[in-house]
Amino acid sequence: RVLREMDADKECTTFLAFTANMVASGLRGVFAKLVRDGFADAIITTGGSIDHDVIKSHAPYLLSSFNEDDVSLHKKGINRIGNILVPNDRYILLEEKVQPVLEECYCEKKTWNGRELVERLGKELCINDKNSILKACVERGVPVFSPGLIDSALGLNIYQFKLKHRDFVLDAAGDMENLDQMVFAKKKTGALICGGGISKHYTIACNLLKGGLDYSVYVTTASEYDGSWPGAPAREAKSWGKIKEKGTTATVVGDATIALPLMVASL
Repeated sequence: RVLREMDADKECTTFLAFTANMVASGLRGVFAKLVRDGFADAIITTGGSIDHDVIKSHAPYLLSSFNEDDVSLHKKGINRIGNILVPNDRYILLEEKVQPVLEECYCEKKTWNGRELVERLGKELCINDKNSILKACVERGVPVFSPGLIDSALGLNIYQFKLKHRDFVLDAAGDMENLDQMVFAKKKTGALICGGGISKHYTIACNLLKGGLDYSVYVTTASEYDGSWPGAPAREAKSWGKIKEKGTTATVVGDATIALPLMVASL
């Protein structure tokens, strides 16, 4: 019901926030569909989401189990994310794809904010994959904000590039200015937030400047008792003014890889 109200409200800018593990473990196509169907006006996510989206546009991940011998996997050059395996060659592929794009960007100008850079990567590297989040965002003109962009394999590539080009600048504050403009673009704001961490906090905190979100839906497996950000309920955000006192909220406690496809199908 909250998602339907948010989607139907023409005076509302809607943010879609999620963490990288969800892109790695099955929700990539669901997020892309939400963008293609016009639900999201902007995405806020972690740097790892960009890694996974670019890599999966060119090579798949492997399905395994949670009970692998991790030392053996390391010796074979394979990385494990839960029950998903990502061979090292996928990250070699990422470097081979990203570095030439960074060179092109550098030749155009020396300072880029994250939103601009992610959009360029989407145009250059993901445009042929219908399940790509970045492809859907490019086609719909939906900006992607990643405040933790440097904390990722893409961030390592940017660092390696900067070692060669010391005057290359990633402007994080420039992203905040763009996001601030989106927050104030319409009368209301809403957010579908899957998981926690920097994606959740950046989404909610930027709305503090406007008096808080009007709508919010959380999907989380975290508990409130330890004071963690993923487990913080909507009512706590109201104490900060990050969600309005009369804001419409809903919290789904459960695995987003199960719950979100059902929610999207219903929506």
